[in-house]
Amino acid sequence: MRAMTGAYRLPNARKSARQAFVLLAMALSFALKAETTPETGLPDAVRRALAAAKIPESAVSVVVQPLNATRPVLTHNAAAAMNPASVMKLVTAFAALEILGPGKRWQTSAWAAAEPGAEGVLTGALFLRGGGDPAFSMEAFTRLLRRLRARGVRHIEGDLVLDRSLFSLPARNPGAFDRRPLRAYNVFPDALLIDGFAQRFTFVPENGAVRAYRDTPNERLVSAIQLKPGVGICDGWRDRLGISLTAEGLRLEGQYPVSCGERTLLLSPLSPETHIDGLFRALWRELGGTFAGKTRNGTIPVNAIRLASQESPPLSDLIRDMNKWSNNVMARHIFLALGDKTPLTEEGARQRVTEWLAWRGLRFPELVLENGSGLSRIERISAESMNRLLITVWQSEFMPEFLASLPIVAVDGTLQKRLNGTPSAGRARLKTGTLEGVRTMAGYAQDEAGRRYALTFLMNHPRAADGQTAMDALIRYFAEKGL
Repeated sequence: MRAMTGAYRLPNARKSARQAFVLLAMALSFALKAETTPETGLPDAVRRALAAAKIPESAVSVVVQPLNATRPVLTHNAAAAMNPASVMKLVTAFAALEILGPGKRWQTSAWAAAEPGAEGVLTGALFLRGGGDPAFSMEAFTRLLRRLRARGVRHIEGDLVLDRSLFSLPARNPGAFDRRPLRAYNVFPDALLIDGFAQRFTFVPENGAVRAYRDTPNERLVSAIQLKPGVGICDGWRDRLGISLTAEGLRLEGQYPVSCGERTLLLSPLSPETHIDGLFRALWRELGGTFAGKTRNGTIPVNAIRLASQESPPLSDLIRDMNKWSNNVMARHIFLALGDKTPLTEEGARQRVTEWLAWRGLRFPELVLENGSGLSRIERISAESMNRLLITVWQSEFMPEFLASLPIVAVDGTLQKRLNGTPSAGRARLKTGTLEGVRTMAGYAQDEAGRRYALTFLMNHPRAADGQTAMDALIRYFAEKGL
């Protein structure tokens, strides 16, 4: 097993002690479970909201436990295995903090067979090695290329060779999940991912028209945008646009509601190689460089020298971005990094997380992990298990980093517009999850008396989209007066 930088360290010399600890922790967890099995009814406000949405109580799982108590004060259908959607990111975040450590950083680097010549000419290939950075952006890529220019590289005669070998993932169809292959959230992990391989478009209604422009430079993409100002609500505007990719390029058409004001749209229409090639050519030209070769995949030769590198922010910053805005591809990158063998695989990460949970004494027999992001039809966990994870986090030395990553009700992230103007504003930090037929949330709440609770609410039902009122009722029940 590789060396670990977080709290999770299991030296082989202490194997027997470790096993004894795990057995003791499992015994204690079973005792706690036996203590907490009695069911209590859902709050009346939650039951009324579910009835109004025509969602049966059997379709929801709820657990709430005061953080200073040894047993929950509310459990409903707690052991049922449910699809948690993006709430599964909480498992990935805590595992990463403990296994990798909050200071973990990723590195992207540029290599060559030799230093550039006196005139700044690189006669051979320029190699880009992807380190699996979950947050490698166009700005970070620009800084890397600036360092190359500072190193003296002006003209590249050879090819741009992309070393993306750190990850080993099966070929997949980006449209398989929801038939929206161009949407940026469906992009798969890539060791050399840059901004999710996304093109950023900005739309601004102005003087009876819609002004549109593309923020991301790319010499390999032509886009045609023909949007007309529309009326009506802004909700769901992205889904109402006509988006198509043809041999001529990317085409956007339809009506853009004036009520939206200025909004952005992220689309990923190009293959990784084409996206990197077009972005590199545009940025390298802006920096005054020239390039005579082509872009292709490959690996760095053994005798190559490193010319420049760019380091990611620490993991503690990345999980905040991942959870505040529910970034799926970032979660999948962090999940992959949990594997202990290269190339990194999802199976390796699943095995590592399972081992870590056992070490932690967290036995979740119903747990099904696929990619650690919650963008999955098969991932499963129970409300009981998720809440036990939250209680364990609260007692961990990495609780501050974890807590800081959660959206705050009515303040920021995915909860910025929830329960505004209510006493619950600012009193709960929760990760939410949304899929077709799934609405979930898990995190912490504090009532008016200062009592703190871990709470989990998982809802799986065809009408789950109508269940937000019931979830808000639970938040208000515990974030306001409490028990």
